[in-house]
This record gives sequence, structure tokens and C-alpha cells, in this order.
Amino acid sequence: MPPPGSVPVVGSALPLGPVPAAGSAPALGSAPSPGPGLAPDGGRGRAWAELLRVSALFSVPGDALAGAAALGVKPGRGTAYAVGASLCLYEAGMALNDWADREEDAVDRPHRPLPSGRIAPAAALGAAGLLTAAGLALASRAGRPALAVATALAGTVWAYDLRLKHTPAAPAAMAAARALDLVLGAAATGPARRRPAVPASARRAPGPGLTAHVARRGAVAARTELRVAASAGALALHTYAVTAVSRHEAHGGSTLAPLGALAATSALGAATALGALREPAGAAALAPLLPAALYARTTAPPLLHAALNPSPPLTRHAVGCGIRAMIPLQAALAARAGAVGTGLGLLGLAPLARTLARKVSAT
Repeated sequence: MPPPGSVPVVGSALPLGPVPAAGSAPALGSAPSPGPGLAPDGGRGRAWAELLRVSALFSVPGDALAGAAALGVKPGRGTAYAVGASLCLYEAGMALNDWADREEDAVDRPHRPLPSGRIAPAAALGAAGLLTAAGLALASRAGRPALAVATALAGTVWAYDLRLKHTPAAPAAMAAARALDLVLGAAATGPARRRPAVPASARRAPGPGLTAHVARRGAVAARTELRVAASAGALALHTYAVTAVSRHEAHGGSTLAPLGALAATSALGAATALGALREPAGAAALAPLLPAALYARTTAPPLLHAALNPSPPLTRHAVGCGIRAMIPLQAALAARAGAVGTGLGLLGLAPLARTLARKVSAT
């Protein structure tokens, strides 16, 4: 899904999402020169890589994995289906984003795949449709709850690209896409199958024993839902902030948006780190500190630079870093939920995303 600012940022969006790049239209900028490593006469594969912003894909799998971690459940087959669905819906948003912006890009970004003629508009629209169908098909394999969430996510992605992108509702739509992407991972993992059975003694003697068991089960379910909602809210806040910045990436000129995003992401990183420090002593309890620090290091300097000098290049750089910052944020959320191995594994995606971003821009 577009990276926040991208899918739906499932944004740049979710950037997904699914988060198209955050903002009005994810692009490399208003200058007619091609992006890094992408010549106007490059091969068809490179054109599709640029259209789909493949370097931003590394920000997607962590949504579903963080959702599974929030449940306190190990990732399973359903989680894998959710990751596949998220990747498809994210890329659908990317293709649809450029199709919807093809006339605007012809003026401001003629080097993009569609206005430059490297990819036909009909092909981009067809790819968006096929990827959406593939994402929904994968989600259906994880069960009806996952399909319902994926359908809502797909609707958010299409609504953002076709209608909401150039309205004040754009950041909220992108934030909703990322939050839904995490909820998709939770729904696909299947917490319902792991509810404890009613003890036989309580079944034989209904009354206080059964009532207490039902109350305990309800309390556990409520705490689980709260953890999922908190993780989804963290991704939504980050996505909203980055999308607000990305709306100025083509022309720059905004100091307020980067400053607001800097305040929001700094507060989010601090809250994650402080939450870990409040836990009982132990290496596992402190595991979120490393990804939280990396998250702050990835977001804060570029946003500060963009605020001090709101030029298009620095604004686009801040947006790109904001998309990649999804990875340490997801890792921190997973580690904070107790999935330390998942969190550390997600951190391994960060250098891959940074390396590929040098060849294919994430915005």
C-alpha cells in the first residue's frame, strides 16, 4: 500500500497504505531530470521499478508482523498471507497513483514512467486492478475477518488516489491505510483460535465460576484489542505526519509541516522508548530501545533540515526517510509487544531499503 505520503504510506504511504507516496503525487520532484539510477531510456523493468517504487516495499511487511506481535501470537500462515496481500495492495496504490496523476506529472515530472512514455497509462491502470484483486485473493486465504479488513484497505487506497489525495483529508486517509494494514496482520493471524477453552468444572457448574471465566476472557480480549489499536495508532500518527510533509515535496515552501512532523515523530519515539524503560529490568524489556533510537535518528535530522530550508530536494529527502523510518518503528512496536526476534529481524530490512533507495526513489 502506498507509503505514508506515498499505502496508501499498506504511503510516498500505507505512505500501506498499503501506505502512493505521501502527498499529492509521489514523485521525484519538479525537475525534468530522471531519478537516481533511472535513465529516461532505461529498460522496461526499470520503468516498472520506478512506477511501483520498489525500494519502499521494505516498509510493508512489518505492518502485518507488528499486528501479529500485538496479539502475543507467533506469525503463521495467515500472517504470511497478510504480508502478501499488503504488498499487492501497496503496489496497486503506487500504480494507481501515477495513473491518476499522469496529466499533472506531464507538466511537473515529465521523467516519470507514464508521461515519459515508458509505460502506457492503460498498463498502469490494469496493473493496479490486477494487484488489488491479487491482494484480496491472498487475504481471503487467511479468513473472512482478514478479507473484510483487506477490502476496507483496498477501498481506502483507491479513494485516496482517485479522490482524496488533493484534499485536506489526504493525510487522514493515508494514516487509515497504514493502520488498517497492521489490523490486517492481526486479523489474518487468527487470535480467535487461541482463546482458552471454558474449564470443564465451570461447564458442569454454571454460576460464579463460569462468570469469572467469561470475565477473564473478556478482559484478555480487551487488552489484546487495546494493544493492536495502540500499535495501529502509532503507525497512523507517523503516516499522517509524513503525508502532511509530502504534500509539499514537489514545490517545497512549507516550514510548518516538517516542524509538526518533527514534533509528532519525536514524541512517538520518546513514548516507545519510555515505555520500554518502565518495563521490568531485562534484555527483552529493553529491546525496543534500539529500534526506537534508530527511528528517531532516521526521522529527526531530515525533518529539521526541511524545516530550516523548505526546498523541494530537502522536503523529498525528509519524505523518503520518513517512509524508511516505518521499519524501525515497526520493529520497536513488535519488540515492545514481546516479539524481540521479529523486531530484530525487521531491522535487517532497513539497510536493504536504504541501499535500493539509492537506485529507485521511494517517493
